[in-house]
Amino acid sequence: MKQGDQMDESMKMDHSKHDHHEMNHSMNGHDHHNMNQEMSGHDHHEMAHGGMDHSMHMGNFKQKFWLSLVLSIPIIVLSPMMGMQLPFQFTFPGSEWVVLVLATVLFVYGGQPFLSGAKMELKMKSPAMMTLIAMGITVAYIYSLYSFIANKLNPHEHVMDFFWELATLIIIMLLGHWVEMNAVSNASNALKKLAELLPDEVNQIQEDGSTQKVKLQEIKSGDMLLVRAGDKMPTDGQIIKGTTIVDESAVTGESKGVQKNVGDTVIGGSVNGDGTIRVKVTGTGEDGYLAKVMTMVQQAQQEKSKLESISDKVAKWLFYIALVAGLLTFTVWLFVADLPQALDRMVTVFVIACPHALGLAIPLVIARSTSLAAKNGLLLKSRQALEQGNQLDYVFLDKTGTLTEGKFTVTGIEKLAETSKEEALKYIGALEAQTNHPLAVGVMNYLKAEGIDPYQAQEVSTLKGIGVSGTVEGHQVILANQKEIERRALSFDQEKLKEYQAQGNTISFLLIDEELVAFFAMGDSIKPQAKAFIKDLRNAGIEPVMLTGDNQEAAKAVADYLGLKEFFGELLPDDKEKIIKRYTDDGKKVMMVGDGINDAPALARATIGMAIGAGTDIAIDSADVVLTNSNLQDILKFVRLAKKTHRKMIQNLWWGAGYNILAIPLAAGILAPIGILLSPAIGAILMSLSTIIVAINAMTLRV
Repeated sequence: MKQGDQMDESMKMDHSKHDHHEMNHSMNGHDHHNMNQEMSGHDHHEMAHGGMDHSMHMGNFKQKFWLSLVLSIPIIVLSPMMGMQLPFQFTFPGSEWVVLVLATVLFVYGGQPFLSGAKMELKMKSPAMMTLIAMGITVAYIYSLYSFIANKLNPHEHVMDFFWELATLIIIMLLGHWVEMNAVSNASNALKKLAELLPDEVNQIQEDGSTQKVKLQEIKSGDMLLVRAGDKMPTDGQIIKGTTIVDESAVTGESKGVQKNVGDTVIGGSVNGDGTIRVKVTGTGEDGYLAKVMTMVQQAQQEKSKLESISDKVAKWLFYIALVAGLLTFTVWLFVADLPQALDRMVTVFVIACPHALGLAIPLVIARSTSLAAKNGLLLKSRQALEQGNQLDYVFLDKTGTLTEGKFTVTGIEKLAETSKEEALKYIGALEAQTNHPLAVGVMNYLKAEGIDPYQAQEVSTLKGIGVSGTVEGHQVILANQKEIERRALSFDQEKLKEYQAQGNTISFLLIDEELVAFFAMGDSIKPQAKAFIKDLRNAGIEPVMLTGDNQEAAKAVADYLGLKEFFGELLPDDKEKIIKRYTDDGKKVMMVGDGINDAPALARATIGMAIGAGTDIAIDSADVVLTNSNLQDILKFVRLAKKTHRKMIQNLWWGAGYNILAIPLAAGILAPIGILLSPAIGAILMSLSTIIVAINAMTLRV
């Protein structure tokens, strides 16, 4: 798999819906602050109503709810509920005019999000929840307006209005969407945070060799930059002078520092270690690695947003059923009776189909699930994660930071002669302190954490293909690799090596005056619970797959140790997304678990993206679920919760809309020949009862 192929495929996608051209334009100049402003315009709430971004067009649901509630209180107090006067209700001369005015304002202001949403859904030829709600409130308002006029023209024959129902329907729907949007995250901030990895200014090397600070957006391919120790790499580039260790953890997710020499490439956003280097710019704007990651994250989110939620599918069918049933009812009753009777029957059908309960069916379950998840180390950012988590086929697991601790350090030291471990570490540290390769940095960090002061070494030299040697405390000391030990035919207990090697560790040996004294293992230690987690995951009918940039041999060692049947090694940063896409294109439901920027496109592409809480902000923002405690067992808790949540959703949808199977025919008057005829008031009572049942059922959800 070639990185270039991956990028070519990524760049072919059509991004016109999100104005991708403008994003690329801003990135060409590297003015990432401007880009942040650009991208904030694309933030959206994942409401999943027909895959459309409603919140951008609907305003603030929280504000609308509270103002609509203020408007609704007088309507609820002054107008009868389903034709009945409640104890707290009263009227006064002209109160019906107050109700009419307030209801009109409420219909226009509070109903605006649903009317606008319905307009968009119908324009896209995909009516769903918004269209159903809009139909309900429009019918309630227009019929109530007709009732008001009819009662004024003929006071002796009272026609029941639905102002009370209109007010409660609007505030319940606004509340439901507010609840849902609290449970569902805003659109990913990953794009903005990716841009923030780049510095504002860079040190550009002039023709005379001097350096000058310039704005990042002024840099172009071929320019020479000076990157000092501790600075961020401003662009993709190639080292032309100097050596250093680069921390790429924020970009690739790999914890091990990477040794970089002249001719090696560096990635924009990574952090330079302890050496000052000169870099020739090779990638800016849309050619840079971060820009391409942004592209993949955006296109993956864009495609996944097309998934329809369960409630939208139900709402779409209910809309068509109610519309056809209502119009058919009106037509039939117009022939067998008169216009008032026909209107009465049609309104009853529409009231019965009104989605009081349906609008709350999913948000209430989501709100309950979100609360339960938070108590169990899970932050739910997308309601689709709960819906899609019901039937997972695969869980893809990034190795570093997910299956392992994400810290490249000493994972163990074994004595092979009469010496203490602390004494051995002092000798090891004496030589490692004189070098700057990634293994040495890991050793010194470990000694510092353990409070061990190494000895001082003299005459330190690198032994090509072997290791490093020097004089320590008057002794000749060598740190050698395993090949050198085998060449010298030095024997020791091989059993001690096996467990370390099984976990993919790098082994180094300590020789003092030609005697084999100890060996120490360097690596990223596997999490203690990882092995049991893999077994439990497979017992749940989900196949785990490991993804890693490690070489095939190291990847196989870890996979064998954990009992993984499938794994992918030697992956370039962009290959993970391509693998995920291959599985999802085959119709598989997959969850990706990762923690690095290189995981972000795969997290966005997967059916469900789960980020490790200790990972990068970009990975977390690209995910649907965040594992706040970084505990692998919490993934199984999510799977169990998703199954139970899905079950509750289905139950609530049946309570919220299923009663229409019986109620709509009754409202249409199918039993009128035997004297059974539902009035609009009875229809409203049935609708209210289903809402209560839905609320109670949602609250009974347990992990």
